[in-house]
This record gives sequence, C-alpha cells and structure tokens, in this order.
Amino acid sequence: MSPDNPALPDIQSSPDPRGIDIDQVGVSDLRYPIRVTDRDGRPFPTVARISMSVRLPHQFKGTHMSRFLEVLSRHEEEVTSRTLPAILHDLRDRLDAAEARIEVAFTYFVTKHAPVSGAPAKVGCDCVFSGTSNGKEDDLVFSVTVPVTTLCPCSREISEYGAHNQRGYVTIEVRPRKKPGGHEFILIEELIEVAEKSGSAPVYALLKRTDERHVTMQAYDHPVFVEDVVRNAAALLRADARIASFTVRAVNHESIHDHNAFAVLSGSNDG
Repeated sequence: MSPDNPALPDIQSSPDPRGIDIDQVGVSDLRYPIRVTDRDGRPFPTVARISMSVRLPHQFKGTHMSRFLEVLSRHEEEVTSRTLPAILHDLRDRLDAAEARIEVAFTYFVTKHAPVSGAPAKVGCDCVFSGTSNGKEDDLVFSVTVPVTTLCPCSREISEYGAHNQRGYVTIEVRPRKKPGGHEFILIEELIEVAEKSGSAPVYALLKRTDERHVTMQAYDHPVFVEDVVRNAAALLRADARIASFTVRAVNHESIHDHNAFAVLSGSNDG
C-alpha cells in the first residue's frame, strides 16, 4: 500500500526480481522559478532548468517521482551553494536513497555600465549549479559561461593596420573548498569578473560611440589567443583559496576562419 494513501497500492516500492541497481533515476528538463543571491545579498528571480535524481537499490521497482517536486517546492526561495546541500539531504531522506544528485541551469543577468557613457544594460550569463550527496560527503560544482571580446595577437603583429577580433566565450567551472559546516561561498559575479579579465575586453549590451571607441582600443591593447585566455583565468583562480579545483574552457567564434578555436585548462589548489 502507498504510505501517502494506505488504500492505494504502492507499485514503485514493490520488489524487483532482477537484482540490478540503477545509478540515477529521477526528473529532468523541469522548468521552475528559483531565486539566487546577487553580490549585495538581494534575491535574484530567474527560471531554471532542473534535473534531480537518486540512486535506486536493486530491491525496488521504481522511485517516487512526485517527491522530487515536493522537495524542490520547499527550497524554491533560494538556490545557492548555501542551500544546495540541504536540498540534496532532503532528496536522500524523502526518497530513502543512498545518493542524490541535482543540476540547476539558469541565466543570470548582470547590469553592465558602458565604460565611458555609463549607460546601463543587462548581459546574460549561463550558469549551472550541480551537486551530489552520498551520506558521507557533499560535492558541489558551479559554472558560468561569459561572453568576452578577443583580439588575435598574430593578426595585430602581421597587419599594417587593424587586427581580427571576435566574440569568445569563457566557461569557468569551480569546486568550492569544504569548510566546517559547509563549503566556501563564491559569488557568480566574481567568476564573471575572472572571465572578463582574461579576454581582450568585456562584452556590453549597450554602447554609445564613445564606448565603442574605448572597447575597440582596449581590445587592441590587450590581444589574446585562446591559450592566453585560459592561462589568464587559471592564474586568477589559483590565487583564490576558496577554490579547491577548477576547469576553464575558452572558445573563439573566429571571424576570418570557418571554424572555432578552443582551449581547456584544469587545475587544483590542493598543491
């Protein structure tokens, strides 16, 4: 019988004769309103695409899908590194599971002020919060993808005037260091700043002519290959003691080639 209604059969909890564990079973591509926290501690509402799963022991035929939504509804007021462990623990408890996973993908909008005119406009960055809890430890990973401008050092060196430049994307994935009672707190804006410092110039949603002149010259004065971008970001991430490990991926959408250029660099701050 179902624990929610003793009069109804609980088919999911019935035994399965095949004796095979399932690594992950749950719900995916769930669109759901959430709130994350901005750098001033204010709630930032957005819409996330969420995946939640648990490990299913061989003795059970299935899991209870409705319970994933029950857990999520209790935590929708805030989804951050502070609350992700609590969500994972609730998933394990509510579904009587040894291991739980969650992935929360959303767009975070940052207000960027044009460098000369100061005109404000929002730029969207794709973010992912993911975590796993197995009863012994919680593992959290956060990532953000940031648009940047990159200008080719080789093109600038060999050309009599000008240099080819393009929009690039920097994805920074970090694993925050564990500390008593939880994990180190890392702001989305902090990772965005690392990405923007690693390219030739930031990308803005709104630029006046004075701003466009400034950004164009800024990029020309700071040429970078994709190799430079990932090394620049790695140097900044290695200096942050709150980060246990990281991976940086840079992609240039080349403006004069029929292909993209990319580089990936992973590192650890544990020595």
